[in-house]
Amino acid sequence: MAAESLRIPDFAVSVTSRTDGARPRFSICTLVTRHSEYAEMVESFVSHGFTPADCEYLYIDNSESNCFDAFRGCNLFLSEARGDFIVLCHQDLLLLEDGRVELEQRLSELTAHEPEWALCGNAGGVGLTRLAIRISDRYEENRFWGPFPARVTALDENFIVVRRDANLALPQDLSSFYFYGADLCIVADLLGRSAWVIDFHLRHNGVGSAMATKAARASFYNQRDVVRKYQRAFRSRWIVSTYFHFFLSRSPIASRLLNARAVSLPALSLRAITQRKTIAVPGK
Repeated sequence: MAAESLRIPDFAVSVTSRTDGARPRFSICTLVTRHSEYAEMVESFVSHGFTPADCEYLYIDNSESNCFDAFRGCNLFLSEARGDFIVLCHQDLLLLEDGRVELEQRLSELTAHEPEWALCGNAGGVGLTRLAIRISDRYEENRFWGPFPARVTALDENFIVVRRDANLALPQDLSSFYFYGADLCIVADLLGRSAWVIDFHLRHNGVGSAMATKAARASFYNQRDVVRKYQRAFRSRWIVSTYFHFFLSRSPIASRLLNARAVSLPALSLRAITQRKTIAVPGK
């Protein structure tokens, strides 16, 4: 079928008009700017076993304007999708030899290898000098940079599978079409979970570079916002409850000194005494 004759199928529903029913195995979620391209992607997934019998296709229509950036849109997908696995993917994907059977097998293998994994994909960074990639794109056919599965610090956003029971979400104070894959990996790590690249081969027809267009280069500097956010999140600070307090710091020395029992108990007592003297109690 020619791409220009394709349209979004009836079983692909806007996330805001999702229908209820039995829980699907996969929720395949996409921000859509070109309807024919998205319809071709859906046709590819369905023909490879991701049928509407037990998979749901959710999309946000950004074809008229970018009413949802990726952070806001993916948060809506993560909260509304009902599948055991939530697939966040680009509209310009086509499946090749791997399909539903192969993905189920890779996810089972990953669970056996690391039961606490939270998300996985087909491309990401293992470290400063190593990437893990399993993809065909405009740059290279059948790229296999393994071994797999490979634990990563960030995932490329073209194809990400999130476990629904990992309960991941993205920050409300960031907005962009980039870095949400990295942010999800950071959040998973903070929750004691992990992110991985698996051996699941597909074709990504997109540009695949944050520096491809002038608009993309401008959006790329959202990286600075991500860095600033986590500088705030990981800052040294006192955590104070009504019954206890402790000090968080990257410095083991500062953490050891300021969390020592000899320091903590007098400070707690001093705070209680100070509050009794300075806070007026109504009716007293």
